[in-house]
Amino acid sequence: MSNLDPEERKQLQLERLQSTLNRAFRNVPFHRNRLQEKGLEPSCIGSVDDLALLPFMERKHLGEHYPYGLFAVPLRDIVRIHSAPGTTSNPTVSGYTRQDMLFWRQMTANALEISGVTSQDILQINLDFGLANWGRDYKDSAEIIGAGVIPSTTLSLDKQLMVLRDYKTSVLITTPSMASELADHMLKSEVNPAKLSLTTLILVGEHVDHSFRELIEKQLHVKTWLHYGLSEVPGPAIAFECSEHVGLHVNEEYFLAEIIDPQNGRVVGAGRAGELVLTTLTTRAFPLIRFRTGDRARFVREICPCGQSLSRIEWLGRRTDDMLNIRGVKVHQQQILLQIKRALGFVPDHYHISKQQQGLKNLLEVWIFVDDTLFSDEIKALESVVKRVGSILHENLGVPVTIRLKEKDSFGRE
Repeated sequence: MSNLDPEERKQLQLERLQSTLNRAFRNVPFHRNRLQEKGLEPSCIGSVDDLALLPFMERKHLGEHYPYGLFAVPLRDIVRIHSAPGTTSNPTVSGYTRQDMLFWRQMTANALEISGVTSQDILQINLDFGLANWGRDYKDSAEIIGAGVIPSTTLSLDKQLMVLRDYKTSVLITTPSMASELADHMLKSEVNPAKLSLTTLILVGEHVDHSFRELIEKQLHVKTWLHYGLSEVPGPAIAFECSEHVGLHVNEEYFLAEIIDPQNGRVVGAGRAGELVLTTLTTRAFPLIRFRTGDRARFVREICPCGQSLSRIEWLGRRTDDMLNIRGVKVHQQQILLQIKRALGFVPDHYHISKQQQGLKNLLEVWIFVDDTLFSDEIKALESVVKRVGSILHENLGVPVTIRLKEKDSFGRE
């Protein structure tokens, strides 16, 4: 982790914040207009504490400026483009310069090293395609350390288990949902985890509570580490656990973190829960300034026993909006409805959207009321509706989907 003392880090943050604001003000009309509406310009920010003067960014703004309206550099400087589900008909598109990617790989490599990953490890990545870009970032960062990497690929549980066993994987990076599925499959296959080389499980994408961690560590004979990330930036390791496992350290040389009251937008005191807000400090291509994540968190006030001075957050797992976290992919209800409209040509009058658990697998479940528009006495026609809606949702959101056609009277009873 960083060896800067708090004052040195605060000065570095201020310099990087001012550089980010100047670039955004100069090159991105969205940021310039919003600052000018408040009578502000970058020179008004003379300290990190002045950040609260700036307006918030929200996910809807990313879709409204699709695809490149929030880029702060010319397209010729972009070396990678990412896309993620948005909150409108448009996905969110983010871009990264070569320098952005170098910073991110080093940041993620540092988080891996704090998780105990070394050049002696064989690291396996198992993520849904909705988090494919995170898999690339972890691969690149692990290679910086010198670890042997088995990149993320879509494999059956049998194949994943075969790779774990035969390739002598010592570190597995995956979501809590997929870790649960793997543990259950190992039990059913009568595979003894003690005979595997696996010692470290890095969990990403979803919040986990203490009871889950105790169970998965017992089932797989591993030590778990939690990383926090966002889809709107390359992804993983914005915050990460140290060896004490008491909160997640924020990569403060790359991000400024705030906790606000989601109702009034005011910064709350240390130790109080609220919504996590992030500002990028080193991202040249796609700066996020006071971006509302929707994730509930709180700052941990006590100094970490590990001795590091990086701020820590407790990730609380709940949301301040109606987004669903499905296997690490955040899905907004409005985006779901837009895809349903794309499949059917209209939004049903009655529907129900929820996150469900099927066995150990989290998925998106959508109920659609069958009215005169959808009704058919041919089973094949109804099956075709289910298949079409499920396919479009899965393709565009990157999460497992179950579609159920329901009679109107069943709504409110189940």
